[in-house]
Amino acid sequence: MTTIVIFKSNDSYKGFTCMGHAGFGCSGKDIVCASISVLVINTLNSIEELAKEHIVTESNEKEGYIECHFPDDINDKTKLLMDSMVMGLKEIEQNYGTRKKKKFFELIIKEV
Repeated sequence: MTTIVIFKSNDSYKGFTCMGHAGFGCSGKDIVCASISVLVINTLNSIEELAKEHIVTESNEKEGYIECHFPDDINDKTKLLMDSMVMGLKEIEQNYGTRKKKKFFELIIKEV
């Protein structure tokens, strides 16, 4: 199962962690894992390149782990990109999070 925890404080994003593999399909054919990966990685790249935001990341591809922290207050572009990622992740959770009583993906938004 993949779990993403979004850290927020007073409606501002502080970072997030993405952990695990969804297990929805075979390795290389897991549409849930692929969808989550595309959203998360594209968001990180967009935050750096388009929003020019300083971010601190750590990852382990084999373990399915990505961590991102915003050491400073984020700008409006970063907030928009994070809002967009969360919106996409909510759709994935709604449509594929649980199937036949098996959980594949969980999105948690945590106030810090």
